[in-house]
Amino acid sequence: MKTFQTKMFHHQDTKTPGKTIKFLGFSPSLVSWCLGGKSCLMFLVLVLLPGLALAAEGLSKDKMVEILKGIDLRIRSGGDYKALVYLEQHQKDKPDIAQEALVYRRDVDQKLMILFTKPKTDAGKGYLRVDRNLWYYDPTVGKWERRTDRERIGGTDSNREDFDQSDLAGQYDPQFVGEEKLGNFTVWHLKLTVKPGIDVAYPLVEFWVDEATGNYLKRQDFALSGRLMRTSYDPKWDKLFSDIKKDYLWFPHEIHIYDEIDKGNSTLVIIQSVDLSSLPENMFTKAWLETKSR
Repeated sequence: MKTFQTKMFHHQDTKTPGKTIKFLGFSPSLVSWCLGGKSCLMFLVLVLLPGLALAAEGLSKDKMVEILKGIDLRIRSGGDYKALVYLEQHQKDKPDIAQEALVYRRDVDQKLMILFTKPKTDAGKGYLRVDRNLWYYDPTVGKWERRTDRERIGGTDSNREDFDQSDLAGQYDPQFVGEEKLGNFTVWHLKLTVKPGIDVAYPLVEFWVDEATGNYLKRQDFALSGRLMRTSYDPKWDKLFSDIKKDYLWFPHEIHIYDEIDKGNSTLVIIQSVDLSSLPENMFTKAWLETKSR
């Protein structure tokens, strides 16, 4: 598994041109003939231009969908999932805020629970996602409130999608932007547009996917107007074998999220540990979360 240091990335949208196409294997005499004769035009039309057209076309729609399905499959556990997560919120002109939370998932039922354990002032607060509805519970008032997928989890720059399983192939239509360099890595740059009738946090998303591993390394989220809302980097990935899945579960060890509206605000998410053991059958309920909040 490839890992690399965060310092390779800079928080800016730096575009690097795709690879220069090189035609190798032509003899010097052929090059000389091409440069000196009118027949070169026919040579370009019949031999070189089809290759240029193919390179310009980039990845096919089927290939891009395959890449998105690969991301979805890597993140999906196939069973239950529990993670200990550390969150650090940086806000300009304010002290940093550190939090810890337990993230529970049951991917087969698309259920998610986030329970804050630290600091003491936030302990017992939590989120519950059931039947595509996201609920927030505050034990200080004993009240549940429905929230959208744009909800800033615990007041940070993260949202529900940063902790949940992935369904990129089912939610978005991909478009190929180009092959680029991100740090020392060669990546596919994809632009995703939400499919009609699908409710997501951000309708327009751009992904930079590592060609070698299939893991995404950078993501930018846009509003429907095209305004950039946030940029996130996932520079380090870990994996854990799932007995139920009979394959590895991949998860980002670090997520660096930058608020593009309130410049200077950012969030660091560290997934400290992951456990794929079975969870209690009835835990994904409001009543269960309330018992942990008392």
